[in-house]
Amino acid sequence: MGGDEEVGVQRRYAPKSICFGCGPANEKGLRIDSKRSENGLELWFTPSEEHQAFPGMVNGGIIGTLLDCHGNWVAAIALMDSHGEDHPPCTVTASYSVQLRRPTPANTPLHVTGEVLELMEDRARVSMQLMADGKLCAKGEGLFVSVNEGHPAYHRWD
Repeated sequence: MGGDEEVGVQRRYAPKSICFGCGPANEKGLRIDSKRSENGLELWFTPSEEHQAFPGMVNGGIIGTLLDCHGNWVAAIALMDSHGEDHPPCTVTASYSVQLRRPTPANTPLHVTGEVLELMEDRARVSMQLMADGKLCAKGEGLFVSVNEGHPAYHRWD
């Protein structure tokens, strides 16, 4: 891994994005910072008090957002790499599912990983996992699709 990998893919390729989950420009968002790993992307995220569902535990919607946005970026980077491009295509979530396996502790670093299960010409099926203290708290799978000019999300990363 080189020096470029120290900057998360969101900040590198979409610094003006306002997405609640992954937009670096959204000061009130989660601002995840996904980085390349051996099999895809990974991120570390420590939830705050406002991310709780009940005392000491993370809200399921926050967990879903972490998996969704991270999975989307796994797909975008895989598509970019497979096409030999220097910038990822703008991808959106076509579908995703989340399985909440155990309560996820707040104020604990969460480790989220994602890897491509199936790569197609303009889309990828991705597997995601969220771990806390070495325990699987949630997992998911999603289908993320590259969009073309004319789609409302097409320029969202510019």
